[in-house]
Order: sequence, then structure tokens, then C-alpha cells
Amino acid sequence: MAKTIVVKQIASPARRPDIQRRTLIGLGLNKMNRTRELEDTPAVRGMVNKIPHLVKIIEERG
Repeated sequence: MAKTIVVKQIASPARRPDIQRRTLIGLGLNKMNRTRELEDTPAVRGMVNKIPHLVKIIEERG
């Protein structure tokens, strides 16, 4: 089984640069307090690291 991480959006993308909004959409998030279980890959980790003020890693599985 592949390793996964659970990511939760903790802040609004309002008044943020467009690239940060697009990164949230790329992660499958766009509204407050939504969570997604994503595969733990370098690409996903890089996206999460670009917007640490907007998302939080809740759990690591696998």
C-alpha cells in the first residue's frame, strides 16, 4: 500500500496570489476545513511546502 498524507485547508485563499490559489486547487482543496487524502509523493510534498500558511498535514498513513 502506498503512503498517504491527510491535508486540511486551514486558511482562506482570499487576498492571496493567484499561484497559491492554483496550488490549493491542484491539491483538491478550495474551501475552509476541507480535507483530502493524497499520495505522499515529492510533488505533493512540494505543493504543501509552498503554502504552509494555508494547509496543515493532519496525518501520515502507511
